[in-house]
Amino acid sequence: MSLLSLIRKPLIAAILGAVTIAVPAGAVYLAGATRAVATAASSAAIPGAASTAAAAASPVTPAPAAASPATMLPDFSSMVQKYGPAVVNISVVAKVSTSWSSQGDDNSDDNNANPNANPNDSPSGNPFGPNSPFAPFFRGPPFQMPQPQPMRGEGSGFIVRPDGVIMTNAHVVDGASEVTVRLTDRREYIAKVVGVDQKSDIAVIRIPAKDLPTVKIGDSRGLKVGEWVLAIGAPFGFENSATAGIVSAKGRTLDSGYVPFIQTDVPINPGNSGGPLFNMRGEVVGINSQIYSRSGGYMGVSFSIPIDVAMQVGQQLQTSGHVTRGKLGVLIQPVTQGLADSCGLPQPEGALVSSVEKGGPAEQAGIQSGDVILKLNGTPLKYSGELPVQIAAITPGTNANLEIWRNHATREITVKLGVLADKRVATNAGPHQGGGKLGLAVRPLTAEEQRGANTKGGLVVERASGPAAEAGIQPGDVVLAANGAPVSNAEELRSAVEKSKGHIALLIQRGDSRLFVPVRVG
Repeated sequence: MSLLSLIRKPLIAAILGAVTIAVPAGAVYLAGATRAVATAASSAAIPGAASTAAAAASPVTPAPAAASPATMLPDFSSMVQKYGPAVVNISVVAKVSTSWSSQGDDNSDDNNANPNANPNDSPSGNPFGPNSPFAPFFRGPPFQMPQPQPMRGEGSGFIVRPDGVIMTNAHVVDGASEVTVRLTDRREYIAKVVGVDQKSDIAVIRIPAKDLPTVKIGDSRGLKVGEWVLAIGAPFGFENSATAGIVSAKGRTLDSGYVPFIQTDVPINPGNSGGPLFNMRGEVVGINSQIYSRSGGYMGVSFSIPIDVAMQVGQQLQTSGHVTRGKLGVLIQPVTQGLADSCGLPQPEGALVSSVEKGGPAEQAGIQSGDVILKLNGTPLKYSGELPVQIAAITPGTNANLEIWRNHATREITVKLGVLADKRVATNAGPHQGGGKLGLAVRPLTAEEQRGANTKGGLVVERASGPAAEAGIQPGDVVLAANGAPVSNAEELRSAVEKSKGHIALLIQRGDSRLFVPVRVG
């Protein structure tokens, strides 16, 4: 058989084709192996090259490199363990009554009892119809005494002295008839409200305990934007919860105008209020107070009261029960670019005086509407909101040096600051007597409020707790008289209370209605 005929057989042709293809592939494989061996041999003289070559030939993924200290996230565990026991949970109970109403209301459209009834007739027997000006005279008794309904709330606080002095937010304990403090070891105490300051949202309470763990107070002025901070509190009642974030901004002025808030992105929720904000050194630099939210919950922006402001307020509350602040006596607004151009200012800065209080410190010193206050005691005012914060921190009666801009030129003015009136009555009462024996915090009516209420004298109720709240008195009520004697200031009310035995009859005006309310005084 010839070679040609052998090749033409299908089986033999297939074998020869397979061999022909395999030879070049084997040559390629051998060449690659030869290069690998040569590479390993040539790199033997280089330290570590063998492992590099082996790694290159191996399909195993190399282990990730260890993170450098500069990129590691902070560890707050030791801080929580050390200072967590000094953070407390605060539970409050307040009795809030429903609004007073007339018994003749909400019945005018029920005529089913008499199918022949005139639709214009009132069930109370009013022949003039329910919408006539005489309708009130045909209704039932003008008042129905409300039944106090207990309301409960929770917040946080932190121990600043081992003898039981605790700081928290004013809105946590203000108006509470009972304040309960719970420690991390599950001990509970009934707290005494030492003082409350609504302008700064600071409150001081105290529990009967000794040798308690305390926090370390820091300096909020040294905080830097971007610095890590830690919050410990009881969001939604979950005690001793730790959340962390960074400082987003400083010196934010919100509705109060007297606090340069610290803005952070630390998750803060209901129940966190009054808890401490720590820096990385374990020092308290703020008190968690507010959030900016469109949903009612945390949305990435939270605000804390600087600890420097809080401690200053807390010290005054402990010593005198109230807070005194310096007063300039002006209304101000921000300086926009347009206002700066119209005033001839090189750039928009300072605080524009929109009005001056008549007879106030500013008017006496010669400050006029339209002036721009550029500096206070040599410190430039970049934003208008900085002025009330700094003025409030100055002791009343102190001279303040102002640099103002008027008629395209600067001038110096010295002002003797007055006292910013604290319209609330501050007391050192127990938990059931948040405003003296009555549990009332009141202030005199302004002239405009007297005209609106059509009365002379009187005291506006700003806070009601204890016996007053139980009797149905609410914030916004006006106390006109006590035991038949008109009252126009807190001293007259206090004197009437001291002379009373058992109960005192307060004449209360709420809206356009008046009613005598008996309040237990002891």
